[in-house]
Amino acid sequence: MAPDEHHIDAFLLEFRQKKKIFGVLFRDDRGKNQQSLLDLEISPKEREIVLDNLIVKDYVRGPLEDTLNKGPEMWEFGKKVKGRDVYIKITMGFTNSRVICISFHIAEYPLTYPLQ
Repeated sequence: MAPDEHHIDAFLLEFRQKKKIFGVLFRDDRGKNQQSLLDLEISPKEREIVLDNLIVKDYVRGPLEDTLNKGPEMWEFGKKVKGRDVYIKITMGFTNSRVICISFHIAEYPLTYPLQ
């Protein structure tokens, strides 16, 4: 069951606040994330602006358990960037460290937005 809008909004607010203090780690070691910057013709700074402008209606799924890294829960969002759906997976990261953007790439499948 999807969390309510208040829960999603609270996560996004906390994410933005922590990002301002500690910054963001983009998982650019994942080829499709880096390739999407090239395909969309956007800069890393523009990518940060997309993260800063996520809203509740961009919510796709989550929170999800991070079984791979045993880290904080992951949240999935989608955003139109230059007319393309971009899949975004983010996490709060660990205490006193950067937030993490695990995925930021052109969506490989149609995204469903339960709150739109």
